[in-house]
Amino acid sequence: MLKVNINGVEFKNPVIAASGTFGFGAEYNNFYDVGILGGISSKGLTLNPKDGNEGIRVYETPSGMMNSVGLQNPGVDRFINEELPKMKELGTNIIANVGGGCIEDYEEAIEKLKGTDIDMIELNISCPNVKSGGMAFGIKSNVAYEVVSKIKKISDKPLMVKLSPNAEDIVKMAISCEEAGADSISLINTLKGFAIDPYKRKPIFNNMYAGLSGPAVKPIALRMVHEVSKAVNIPVIGLGGISTGIDAIEFMMAGASAIQIGTINFINPMAGKEIIEEIKKFCIEQGIKNIKEIIGCI
Repeated sequence: MLKVNINGVEFKNPVIAASGTFGFGAEYNNFYDVGILGGISSKGLTLNPKDGNEGIRVYETPSGMMNSVGLQNPGVDRFINEELPKMKELGTNIIANVGGGCIEDYEEAIEKLKGTDIDMIELNISCPNVKSGGMAFGIKSNVAYEVVSKIKKISDKPLMVKLSPNAEDIVKMAISCEEAGADSISLINTLKGFAIDPYKRKPIFNNMYAGLSGPAVKPIALRMVHEVSKAVNIPVIGLGGISTGIDAIEFMMAGASAIQIGTINFINPMAGKEIIEEIKKFCIEQGIKNIKEIIGCI
């Protein structure tokens, strides 16, 4: 009933834990068997280990949260040698989320992941391009095209590209990624936001701006998923403020072949299990024999 196939990879259900909100999976295994999830997207990986940003990293907002973690991660080598074997034991699809500060970083990281046991790669193009003044790869379509086309030539796994809602034109961006060889697209990443401490008269975050996520962004994410899914011919994975099974159903009706859950994992560690159960209940109540029946029905 809930099985979906994305780029030749079969998912037992359409619920995937989003990158950066689920560690490498083991932490949440203390709450429920995370093997019931359709998949897990790893913490954002970079070629070399990163300590992340200093100062406050997470800040609560009405109906959401802001984060400025700064891609803290052990690096690709340690992921392959230490984290991936443990992730494979969890019994679900493993998606390696990869970022970089320049195209060469992306290329070398993807090269290292060749031949490993991951099922897919999720290319995070929201990373700042350090060689071009810090503007993210995912802002301009021509820059995204360049990095996606180069990575597609190297990768031996299906390539999912994660889009930034801060792109100049999200639909044009998606089309460019498809033309560059992306096998699927996930969206949205966090929205760029700002927070101030009025008593200290200074920004909350050392990096000034930070990423906004959670229920507050859902209507924007839902709109973007709908627009993009109508414009491309490859699978779209929807995320952004999904907190319930009904939220997930809405994203799939808007055109998503699968969904990712992020911020809700911090609020409710049991969210993955509950959302799968809610989707199944909805399908039974609505007489839906196969979840694929509703994909893109809006």
